[in-house]
Amino acid sequence: MKKTIFLTLVCFALLPFMNMYSQEKITDPKDTEKWSPVPVVVTPGEGTAPPSDAIVLLGEGNDLSMWESRDGGEVEWDIEDGVLTVVKGKGVIRTRNYFGDCQLHVEWRTPSEVVGEGQGRGNSGVFLMGRYEVQVLDSYNNRTYSNGQAASIYKQHIPLVNACRPPGEWQTYDIIWKAPVFNEGGSVEEPAYITVLHNGVLVQNHVEIKGTTDFIGIQTYKPHADRQPLVLQDHGNPVSYRNIWIREL
Repeated sequence: MKKTIFLTLVCFALLPFMNMYSQEKITDPKDTEKWSPVPVVVTPGEGTAPPSDAIVLLGEGNDLSMWESRDGGEVEWDIEDGVLTVVKGKGVIRTRNYFGDCQLHVEWRTPSEVVGEGQGRGNSGVFLMGRYEVQVLDSYNNRTYSNGQAASIYKQHIPLVNACRPPGEWQTYDIIWKAPVFNEGGSVEEPAYITVLHNGVLVQNHVEIKGTTDFIGIQTYKPHADRQPLVLQDHGNPVSYRNIWIREL
């Protein structure tokens, strides 16, 4: 036993020298070049336009073929020239396609006419996999609980800064989403992680999702399939959306 411990300590002590020796043996720069795999060519979009490999969920015109109501029917929100606006009482909408890990771009706008305060002012939400919410809210000079303001992971993570633009101005979310992984028994093998840029400002830096973003109670995971729809919330306020695209990762 003592001999084993001694040899282990010797190996640890010699490790830096072994690394130095192995590095010194590499004299040709070609020895550290990797030529495969070759990255797929993707043409970037201009400004916030989608890259060539993105799935456009909401683009120019009035095409809502990528969306449906909660019960699978037609979307009853208003659409005009590519701008989709919540109609109070018509319910959430969701994508017909299901997604897992992704890069998501969303542009949104709260009403220019300020009505209400706190959670009652320009409220909506972007739900990854239908259950993990990035809050949409008019948080420009509008105080509410910090883990419920714009760009919060609702009731979980406070944004690093408040990057909100004034009411009536278009805003952007750029989101990197790593979906949770569940074991066969339903327990969490790997939690979800999310990164959010709000108007180009980092506000959520690879934070761990603790579970579904419920309104009441401790948030926990509930097992689900590895691909689920993207959902936009009807919270009773006429929040507008445009230029939504997604890249599967």
